[in-house]
Amino acid sequence: MANTVRLRNSGGRWAVRLIPCFIVAVITFATYVVVGHICIDYLNSQRRESGVAAALLVLYFLCLIFSAATYLRTIYTVQTNPAIVPLPHGRDTGSHDIPKRSRRNPDPEAPAWGSWNPPDNNPDSPGLEQFYSKSVFVCQADGRPNWCSECRHWKPDRAHHSSDLGRCIRKLDHVCPWVGGMVSETSFNFFVQFTFYCTGLCIVTLSAGAYCLSLQRRNGESVDGLVVAVIALSGFFGFFTMAMTLTSGRYIFTNITNIDMLKGSQKYQLAIRIPRNSPPTDRYHTIVYPLARPQGFGAAPNVSSPHDSMSSGSVRDKEAIHTFAIVQTELGENPWDLGYWRNWKSVMGNNIVEWLLPIKHSPCCNHESMESDYEYGPLIAELKRRFGLPDEQLPGAETGIEMQHRRPSHR
Repeated sequence: MANTVRLRNSGGRWAVRLIPCFIVAVITFATYVVVGHICIDYLNSQRRESGVAAALLVLYFLCLIFSAATYLRTIYTVQTNPAIVPLPHGRDTGSHDIPKRSRRNPDPEAPAWGSWNPPDNNPDSPGLEQFYSKSVFVCQADGRPNWCSECRHWKPDRAHHSSDLGRCIRKLDHVCPWVGGMVSETSFNFFVQFTFYCTGLCIVTLSAGAYCLSLQRRNGESVDGLVVAVIALSGFFGFFTMAMTLTSGRYIFTNITNIDMLKGSQKYQLAIRIPRNSPPTDRYHTIVYPLARPQGFGAAPNVSSPHDSMSSGSVRDKEAIHTFAIVQTELGENPWDLGYWRNWKSVMGNNIVEWLLPIKHSPCCNHESMESDYEYGPLIAELKRRFGLPDEQLPGAETGIEMQHRRPSHR
């Protein structure tokens, strides 16, 4: 279901309304110059180069159709489904002005002044079960998931808070006024397709203008102002869209986002599920879910041995207990790096039709897997070896049946 919010900054709201109109105006002007002025009037009628004119027209309209289709798909998606993380029932971020951030802290997710809300210490805090039902999730040093102080909820893996929208967004990349909103996991593949086809459109336009200008100069004709204008516009936008395409391609092949780049190299705390009866060790800490209710309710959950929470309760309750080891990656290690080919398919799709046409959302938008929100790469196996984590308990072993889930196919 679509879950939309509007930009909180009035300047941003006007930008995302006006800039798409400007783009449409530029494309309309370029179409008039390339199709009518250059191809039909000059090349076909005046120069009698019908073959060249026809080839340019075919290439131009192919790029124009694909650019328009991907552009409309991107705009529709960022407006109707920007991958907003739903708020827990009964919670509301409210409608308040955006507080100022400290200039000394460049972190794009640093809490704004006056907006910090401490994590929910309730062991039954809404949303926690969505994390400990998985096999791996990103956590803090105490084993609890990341907390968003503005939305006042637990942030899913790879979700980041957007100050522009005032909500947490899954795989947030950036706010793009060119497409009228937030580019995130639901729209990133369409955005890349748009910039790619728009680059092709600019190349065809630039080529048509340059060819026409060279003929005019060769024949001693006066310089055509419309041709010069379309060359300048196509060169500027072509450089801009090509840079965005190449940058986006880098993000796809390395499985990162613009927010990851802004944060720089970082370490990740991961909670990796281990057998419930794993003995304590000094190589890593553990946390047991569901969290025990502390005395005097309100204290933070204790990072403890899994045996502490199994001393009482029914057999069924014991079977529901999940134990996680808390480990940390090295600086710059990316837990979601699947390798170039799998990274590409996780964003752009599983076949060439999905790569070229704005048909489906990225496979990474599927969060139904019981293993993790996003597929983890070989680093998880490396971390298990590095910290000596025991293998997950097999079905029916010792203390009860621990459910095993198969990752759903993205096909």
